[in-house]
Amino acid sequence: MSSLVAKILTPFKPNNISSTSPKTPQKKLNNQTGVINRRRAIALTTSTMATLVVLGSNAEKGGCFDFRMTVPDQTLEEAESMVRGHAQELLSVRDLIEEESWREAQRELRKSSTYLKQDVYTIIQAKPGGERPLLRKLYSQLFNNVTRLDYAARSEDAAQIQALAVKGLQ
Repeated sequence: MSSLVAKILTPFKPNNISSTSPKTPQKKLNNQTGVINRRRAIALTTSTMATLVVLGSNAEKGGCFDFRMTVPDQTLEEAESMVRGHAQELLSVRDLIEEESWREAQRELRKSSTYLKQDVYTIIQAKPGGERPLLRKLYSQLFNNVTRLDYAARSEDAAQIQALAVKGLQ
C-alpha cells in the first residue's frame, strides 16, 4: 500500500519551495502552484486511502464501518425497559421550566433526551422494515420539538415554550 502512495505522490513533489519572499510575480506564481499541487496530492492520497479502506474491507469479517447510533451491546429488551424511565425524566423538565430555571432545564433536557434518543433508535432498528417509516417520522417529530424547546430555554422565552407545549399536546 505504501508503494501505491509513493506512486501517487511522485508527480507532485514540491520543487519550488523558497524560504524567502518571491521578488517577481513569476516566482510567486510558481510557489502558489507548488502549494496547490501539494494540496491536490494530499486530497488525492486521502481519498485513495479512504477508498481502499472501504472497498478493501469485507463486511463478513467485521471490517466494515458501522455508523448506527445505538448503544453498543444494548438489546431490544433493555432499550424498551429504559424508554419509560428516560421519558419520565424528559417530562420532569416541565417543573424546571415552570420555575424558570433555564440552565438546569436545558441540562436535564439534553441529558434525558440523549438517552431517550438512543433507546428509541435501538427499538426502531429492531423493528421490521415495514414499521420503521412511521416510527422514524415520530422519532423525528419528537426530537425536533425537543430541539425547539432547548432553543427556547436557551433564549429564556417563556411564551415560545408555552406555544411548544400546547403544540406538543395536540
